[in-house]
Amino acid sequence: MVNFTVEQMRAIMDLKHNIRSMSVIAHVDHGKTTLTDSLVQKAGIISSKAAGGARYTDTRADEAERGITIKSTGISMFFDYVKDPANKLGMTEEEEKAQKEALVDKQDTDSNVKITENSYLINLIDSPGHVDFSSEVTAALRVTDGCLVVVDTIDGVCVQTETVLRQAIGERVKPVLMVNKVDRALLELQLPAEELYQAFCRSIESVNVIVATYNEEALGDCQVDPCKGTVAFGSGLHQWAFTLKKFAMTYGAKFGVPESKMMEKLWGDNYYDPSRKVWTNSDKNGTLDRAFCQFIATPLTGLFVAIMAEKQGKVNKMLKAIGVTMKADEKDLVGKQLLKRVMQKWLPAGDAVLEMIVLHLPSPAQAQKYRVDTLYDGPLDDATATAIRNCDTTDGAPLCMYISKMVPTSDKGRFYAFGRVFSGKIATGQKVRIMGPNYVPGKKSELWVKNIQRTVIMMGRYTEQVADVPAGNTCALVGVDQYLLKSGTICTMDDACCIKTMKFSVSPVVRCAVEPKNSADLPKLVEGMKRLAKSDPMVLCYTEESGEHIIAASGELHLEICLQDLQNDFMGTEVKVSDPVVSFRETCQSKSYQTCLSKSANKHNRLFVEAEPMSSELCIAIDDGQIKAGADAKLQGRKLADEFGWDVSEARKIWAFGPEGTGPNTFVDTTKGVNYLLEIKESVVGGFAWAAGSGPLCEEQMRGCRFNLMDVVLHADAIHRGMGQIMPTARRVCFASMLTAEPGLLEPVYLCNISVPQDAMGNVYGVLTRRRGHVFTEEQRPGTPQMTLLAYLPVMESFGFTADLRSQTGGKAFPQCSFDHWEPMSGDPYTDGNKVNEVVLAVRKRKGLAPEPPAISKYLDKL
Repeated sequence: MVNFTVEQMRAIMDLKHNIRSMSVIAHVDHGKTTLTDSLVQKAGIISSKAAGGARYTDTRADEAERGITIKSTGISMFFDYVKDPANKLGMTEEEEKAQKEALVDKQDTDSNVKITENSYLINLIDSPGHVDFSSEVTAALRVTDGCLVVVDTIDGVCVQTETVLRQAIGERVKPVLMVNKVDRALLELQLPAEELYQAFCRSIESVNVIVATYNEEALGDCQVDPCKGTVAFGSGLHQWAFTLKKFAMTYGAKFGVPESKMMEKLWGDNYYDPSRKVWTNSDKNGTLDRAFCQFIATPLTGLFVAIMAEKQGKVNKMLKAIGVTMKADEKDLVGKQLLKRVMQKWLPAGDAVLEMIVLHLPSPAQAQKYRVDTLYDGPLDDATATAIRNCDTTDGAPLCMYISKMVPTSDKGRFYAFGRVFSGKIATGQKVRIMGPNYVPGKKSELWVKNIQRTVIMMGRYTEQVADVPAGNTCALVGVDQYLLKSGTICTMDDACCIKTMKFSVSPVVRCAVEPKNSADLPKLVEGMKRLAKSDPMVLCYTEESGEHIIAASGELHLEICLQDLQNDFMGTEVKVSDPVVSFRETCQSKSYQTCLSKSANKHNRLFVEAEPMSSELCIAIDDGQIKAGADAKLQGRKLADEFGWDVSEARKIWAFGPEGTGPNTFVDTTKGVNYLLEIKESVVGGFAWAAGSGPLCEEQMRGCRFNLMDVVLHADAIHRGMGQIMPTARRVCFASMLTAEPGLLEPVYLCNISVPQDAMGNVYGVLTRRRGHVFTEEQRPGTPQMTLLAYLPVMESFGFTADLRSQTGGKAFPQCSFDHWEPMSGDPYTDGNKVNEVVLAVRKRKGLAPEPPAISKYLDKL
């Protein structure tokens, strides 16, 4: 039975200190969704029998079938948690007074709404762990203030754990840790108490290393520590978990020691000597057990062993000691069923997780103080920014809400816009300004002034309608999806700026072309692709010049899910799918062996240009936005000279970056004293941008090319040096200079993380070698026969890699691939029979270009 009403939820939304917004993040298959069940069960939405197996937040059919989360799901729940009065959760005196008044006010206005100062609203987002869907994790972290990091006791911290934790700290989201799957360590591996403690220590230390590496000063110290109560241990599947606080209360009462002191004793090198009844720091040459083992791990293992061995008398004695009484119908249970039932009653998972969330994750009022700098894209002292900083919910406070993703509704083709209110209140029928991600303050583009149709609260599979939602909460809006594509900002003030767009940790490198099986369905396909682009934060849908419809995704699984969604939900008819295609980049590998000249069509203007490669470090700096167009020329020139060895005077005269004004190619003016030069600057930059967007070899984008303008000869009459004369010439001269500088291709490379037992390791090497991959590190997990291999694998060889690897190793190896870097392909594209030449010819054939790559004479002119 659901133990709260919508009225209760709406009432508690106004108490901003009693709200917690959090996401659950972890590596794939470490048990996020199963753990989320424990909270859903505590809220009374599912029964305690079903919890652990229900996976309530996996709402789609294919999620239940594959057993992985694909889309992040939001759910809002109401809890009562009684905290000790000493713990003020960082509230000041005034805030507390205001909170008491708000409470009294609520209880007066509505007599049947039962909320107290111990009521809490938790907005939880369950996110996927698979690397292909890490864009969903980014979207979830943006709208939450805290995260629950789940780590498998046996596997420890994996690649994806590190990726999501890094994203969380970058978004200034505070972590707490849950060490999951302890039941496996006790039942399958049957670890003794000391080894169990060591395994826990390893996981906690690895998490703290990552936290310390990426730490932000503004966040303060966010290392996790069992003594502070920011680490819980337990099992999501069996629905039990504990923090040291739980045991410290029991033993503290027994020893007559205050709880906080007892908590410190229960972790680390503390030993209790029962003969002398004292605490010591040395284990007396191994005669004493450490306190964690003696008071927590040994009773746990003892109970597990007794129940699994079905020693009824011993079990009954133990149950009496821990104060668990079984009902009549539960007395017949044996083995794992009994174990689950007993542990659920003794150490309920919901309580431990709830305690961590309430005590150690920040409320919106606290979190927005330090998050506003990384969120708001305008001046940090205007009305909207101030309202966000104070999490202002008073009447007439400026509204600011960020939409992080679109959630498909039961209506075909319509979406809820899901997001978080950062200040003010959003209400049904309110007139608001809807701003897209590219909105520039003061301009009219990407700005719509419309009314909100409806506001709803997300509850997993269901939604509940409410009149308005105040700051600090997550909610969904109806009717905004017509204007926004994937994300955007909603506000009321005329001078308000956007909230910064999200930075994803993966990029869409796997593409495939789709066409309808029946040509009459073409309009359906176009409409379906628009909806698909809305539904996923990462996927790109576009049409190429050749008329192909392209879908680009971040990996093979992601692509498969997108195509399945397109066919089943957004179109309803089948499509033909080409083989997946990989995008390449064109580059040059040395300096031009001659200065290239191109003449304009009327033979009156000449451009002289040379090409040379840029270092890969510089390309990465441009990708990350450390070096960008429009920055202060002197400062950036200094930086380029110091860090990348450029000449200062040249570094100040970068005319443009390309493609799209931001890419990793540059056009530099190195001329001296040329007349009318600035008049043709725009035309030359236009030609360069065109060239960088589709290069000479096979019309792929360029990367890492620097073009130096050496000299220009212009006609004296302005009419003979117009855009039409200069721009095509600039493009031709860029092509010519690139072809004289050892042209080549870059292919995308995945970083593959493969976990595999030692006996199956040889086969992994075999599969990788066949696919041009190579392993560069291997390490053994302490205490297990599992090896972790890190390998580079070209994306074009990665299709079917997972299936191939599993069949070769008998399903023992688990690969995870994520895009890592661009790697030059060896060989010359103009000599027949090598790999680069084959790729160039294949791409040209696919794009319907002339089969042979163009000769240099096509672009180079004679004097």
